[in-house]
Amino acid sequence: MHYVLRWAFFVIGLMFFSLGISITINVQHLGIHPWDVLNVGLFEKYGFTIGTWNIACGIFLVVVSYILDKRYIKLGTFINALLVGLFVDLFLWLDFLPNASHTWIDIVILLTGIVLMGFGGGTYNAAGVGSGPRDGFMLSISDKTGAPIRRVRIITETSVLVIGLLLGGPVFIFTFLFTFIQSPLFQYFYLKISTLINFLEKQDIKSQNRSA
Repeated sequence: MHYVLRWAFFVIGLMFFSLGISITINVQHLGIHPWDVLNVGLFEKYGFTIGTWNIACGIFLVVVSYILDKRYIKLGTFINALLVGLFVDLFLWLDFLPNASHTWIDIVILLTGIVLMGFGGGTYNAAGVGSGPRDGFMLSISDKTGAPIRRVRIITETSVLVIGLLLGGPVFIFTFLFTFIQSPLFQYFYLKISTLINFLEKQDIKSQNRSA
């Protein structure tokens, strides 16, 4: 039961995280997350789909992380690398999300996407079945170099942003605000969902003990 519960939260988290990415991509003129700037830039430059590039970058990061430090690579890490890209392409293909109106409404749409990404990221990480490819990559780099995680994150995301910008990816004011908005939301939902999962597991144990 515990195994099923955690994987259920993991997949639900990935779906909401991917939905948030898709929403922000639809209003990308306001700026999107540095990693998505890279994916959109690669899409604009070489074709394929945004989700395909998400998967390709994710797998590359998983391989590098595995070489540097296997501790951060679990089954969930590989599934994360695949499902996020697939979900993003699915949501964009279904074409049910609001499109850019180039009014103040776009800011509301973008903030909604950021909240969903914070919720989704916090949820799938709280499940504890494997961190995302980006997180595993930055943690493994931090361990190998001894540099603080925050510094590694800043350097990594800045480098990704520059590459994405050179490829023609969308960069604007919210690109630089993304981390400051999303990180507190991620932490809040991560703690809340972790508490919820632990509570549900304890309730399940009690239920099993009663029926034994």
